[in-house]
This record gives sequence, structure tokens and C-alpha cells, in this order.
Amino acid sequence: MLYRVMDDRPIGLIAGNGQLPVLTARGIHAAGRRVACVGLADQFDPQLPACCDRFTKAGVIQLGKWIRVLRRLGCAEVIMVGGVCKARVYQPMRVWRQLPDWRAARLWYRVLRQDRRDQNILAAVADELDHAGLHMIDSTTYIPEHLATPGVLTRKRPTSEQMADVQFAWGILQQLADLDVGQAMAVKDRDIIAVEAIEGTDRMIDRAGALCRSGKWTLLKSGGTRKDMRFDVPTIGVKTIERLKTAKAACVALGPGVIMIDKPRVIEAADKAGIAIIGVAPPETPEPPEPPETPETPETPEAASSTSA
Repeated sequence: MLYRVMDDRPIGLIAGNGQLPVLTARGIHAAGRRVACVGLADQFDPQLPACCDRFTKAGVIQLGKWIRVLRRLGCAEVIMVGGVCKARVYQPMRVWRQLPDWRAARLWYRVLRQDRRDQNILAAVADELDHAGLHMIDSTTYIPEHLATPGVLTRKRPTSEQMADVQFAWGILQQLADLDVGQAMAVKDRDIIAVEAIEGTDRMIDRAGALCRSGKWTLLKSGGTRKDMRFDVPTIGVKTIERLKTAKAACVALGPGVIMIDKPRVIEAADKAGIAIIGVAPPETPEPPEPPETPETPETPEAASSTSA
């Protein structure tokens, strides 16, 4: 009976920009659940309200309002997806554009004023939601069909040179992602062209295209080895492919769990652009070594005499 009660509760959706919240809402409905959504002001897609059973708009840093709305609608589980243009936070007059409520202000004072990296911010938000009885779950739970999978995903296959670039740079990207520096990197001929930081993947692609005018470079995208799948999961979409074509990229390597926003359309766009997409398999966990055999202790003459006696 408890499971039936849990199934009757709507899934809370905190939605930023882009198509991902729309795909997630559709996936939740496909699983037979209702959607109660808080759309972040000036961020969410205009299609989104029609995809939700209940929809409310709230400010990007009005954390208290998110909690009040989702609790009032009976949510127990919450998914947070979609982007927020973090660069806007550093624009002039930002305080007047985004007024925090008291809960967000308290969280900033207690936790975030010393470290404002994405992972720290989002982990603190998840903890605050959890304390309010709203459990944030894996953001890919209802969209498994849109995740990158190991192997070549497009008709075009990567060249041996591109595979060598992926092998060369993959470990470096994993370390940068684990440090929350960025989730993407451009590489060619075993040389790093550009690394993503606060500007985001799109602008990094533009920068890589400007720096490598000869083209034929490879984009690597991964959340790292310690990625929390509840939030800020790396994504690519059709617009990413279009941007890569303009920047003369030739290959894309995606780590486990990277979301391909509308996967069939992304692959179709890559095929048309002549760009290869590969999914990089997760590293195998080595099995623990067998304990060494204890060598037998040779019997001493004294012990043999004692046994005979």
C-alpha cells in the first residue's frame, strides 16, 4: 500500500532552460506519473507549461518558493534539469535582476560565500531540499533512451588519429571535470586547443574553431569520475552539432551518462554534418587480487623427533 501511495505523488520538476526539461516531463508522463513543475523565470522553454500537470514560475534563486510550491503540490521526489546562464550572475545590476528570498540568502551566507563552483552550489541546494522533505533523484531516471552509450553512434566512424586524441586527452578531461573546472575540451594532434570553464560548451566550441582554423578537431564531453547524476549532467543537442560544424570539428567523444537531447535527432544531425560521435565506455573496475598463498613451513628435525616420540 505504501508503494501505491508513493506512486500517486507527482514528480517535482525544477526546470531551467533548453529542451531537456521538456523531454524529462514527457518521460515522467510516459512512466505513468504526474509532473508538478517550477519553471525558473527567464529560463524555461515556452513549450514546457503545456507538458506539465501543474506549473508555477519562480526566480532562479528563490529557493524558498520552490520548496513551498513543491510541498503544497504533494511532491516527495524532485528532478532538477535545464541550464541556467551563470555568466549573467556576474553582469552589472545582477542584484536587482535576481532577488533572493530569505532561504536562499541564508544558504549563501552559511555555505556558498566561500565556494561558488557549480557542484558546491547544487549540492547545497539538494541538501536544503532534502531537509524540507524533497528528495532529489537522478536527473536521467526518466530519459534513459537519451543517454550516450559506448561505441560508434553515427554512420561516420572516427579516424585512428581522432581515437588517439581521445585516448590522449580523456584522463585530463576527467581530472578537470572532477575539479569542477569544466566538462568539455577540444583537442587535435595530441594537443589541447581549448578547455571549457564558466563560458559553457558553446562558447568554448566557438573559441576552438577560431584557434584551429584548419578544423578536424575533436570535442570531448564528460562529467568526470565522481559525477553526481542528480544535477548538472553534461549534455549535447542538435544546436551543439550545428555549432561544431561551423567550427569545423570532425569528432565528438561522450562519456557515460552524457545526455543527448533528443538522441535520434542529434545522431541524424551529426550524420548530415559528417561528424563522428562515439561513446566512451566507463573504466572497468579491477577485481581485487587473490590473497597470496601462505608458504608451508618446513618441518624442523626437532619437531619431527617430537612427533615420532
